[in-house]
Amino acid sequence: MTSVASLEASPSSRAVAEGDRWAGCVSVIVPVYNEAAHLDELLQAIHASPVKKEIVIVDDGSTDGTREKLQAMPLADDVTVAFHGKNCGKGAAIRTALEYARGEYVLIQDSDLEYNPQDYPALLRPLERLESNVVYGVRPDRPERGLRFFLGAKLLTHLANVLYGAGIHDEATCYKVFRRSLIAQIQLDCHRFEFCPEVTAKLCRMGEKIAEVPISYSPRSAGEGKKIRHSDGWLAIWTLLRYRFSRSARWAKAATAEAKLQSPFRVSSVRLPPE
Repeated sequence: MTSVASLEASPSSRAVAEGDRWAGCVSVIVPVYNEAAHLDELLQAIHASPVKKEIVIVDDGSTDGTREKLQAMPLADDVTVAFHGKNCGKGAAIRTALEYARGEYVLIQDSDLEYNPQDYPALLRPLERLESNVVYGVRPDRPERGLRFFLGAKLLTHLANVLYGAGIHDEATCYKVFRRSLIAQIQLDCHRFEFCPEVTAKLCRMGEKIAEVPISYSPRSAGEGKKIRHSDGWLAIWTLLRYRFSRSARWAKAATAEAKLQSPFRVSSVRLPPE
């Protein structure tokens, strides 16, 4: 089990005392696929959030002009952009982004404008107060996002609670925030949307208590570009079952300062911020 107390002596906590530039900083990871129409609004919303942050974008093989837009636009000093050579999935993009994240915390931000970056301060508060090592944002408990997605999310939450005793209310939420020193201890295998059940399962197997805070949510439909499909739901169920009974030694990394997540997905190019 990785406790709050044990993390107080971690490299991230020591960095706070030393005034490290990344202490208290959140690395906002943004997987992007075919979001050219929303890209400017998304980046403006993230930049407007009143927290210390860097932004790590991974374009996951976009074909609608998103890639070219990211290559051409002037980027702020706190933005890193990596480009996958082909579409690999949300989980793959997160795994690649983790290689470039430098902040004390890591936050997952979808690119579809369903989630509001003004919620960042509330999401970070339990981490900053050393109340928890991981925080999930809980969406309003209403079927406004469509009955299929609503019931599917409810089922996954129920399974996580039954199989792992997670005690959570929204397993499938995008807004998940971790201490980077914690997420670096987990070997991820996900490619698509199974990132959420995989990381939930493994955190629970490690003995982590997931803190929750309410967030705002503005769902969009499949017609508006929502990319999750029926098959992703079945994969999520299988993922929760699979990791409940697998040996944790196969995916738990040693808790060392050198622990680093590696992505097997080919990155064709990277735009790095100036040092």
